[in-house]
Amino acid sequence: MPASCILRQALHLGDLVARATLTLALMLGGYSSACAQSAPPAQQAAEIVLAGEDDWPPYSAASTAEPQAAPVGFAVDLVRAVFASQGLTVKIISVPFARCMLYAKTGQVAGCFNATITDDNRSDYVWHQPAMFEEELSIYGRVEDAASEMRLSDLRGKRVAYTNGYTYPSEFMHDGRIQKFSAVSDTALIRMLLSRRVDYILLNRTPGSMRIDKTPEFRGRVRRTGIVSMDGFWLAFSKQHPQGERLALQFGQGLNQMRRDGSYQRMLDEFRSRVGYR
Repeated sequence: MPASCILRQALHLGDLVARATLTLALMLGGYSSACAQSAPPAQQAAEIVLAGEDDWPPYSAASTAEPQAAPVGFAVDLVRAVFASQGLTVKIISVPFARCMLYAKTGQVAGCFNATITDDNRSDYVWHQPAMFEEELSIYGRVEDAASEMRLSDLRGKRVAYTNGYTYPSEFMHDGRIQKFSAVSDTALIRMLLSRRVDYILLNRTPGSMRIDKTPEFRGRVRRTGIVSMDGFWLAFSKQHPQGERLALQFGQGLNQMRRDGSYQRMLDEFRSRVGYR
């Protein structure tokens, strides 16, 4: 075969190899691009979802009647501000308090607020430090009741009602000398008192007084007669949620930072001034 023919065949073969190599490279490149588009970015963090109770104004209450509507209130604003100080944004849904705590306990949300720490729930959640705020757990009676400055021991032998699903001091819940009754909500609790089905009810002072004063059927008919305890309130983080422990640590760091720089006290003062209760 002439040398010129051999040279032409070699060039043709080289061209075929080059074309095949290019085609394979394009195919692999397209596959890699498709994979890159379909796979989520490695650095993308999972959404942080928390639950706040839906019927405890002015701390946390549903903004609308829609299921799991975003709540509003001081605790909601504080939770967002604390996480923002750590560079985090959160989604907050509102649900009844008992369900809120269940969601956190089972890991369906990263945490639930507003909860007190009791002997019964202490080991079920991850707790940050310090508490978000403090509230008085007050004793309320009918306006004609002459009692004043009552304490827990004064409730022994009395019929006392509380809201089902809320967190109350273990000293109250485990005292068998107090006749206990429960209601489905704070509003139902007050109606139970006014209908004389019980002698006293337990309400946190700020939410309770606001509810009484803003509801015509209650106003002027119920009054505070004593105190059970002054309690801290926390965001109860889930032990079952993959982010629970880390978020509890970050929340505590953010809350301490806000207390040091004065922004926490400014928020609290503005809130107390606005609602008019202490």
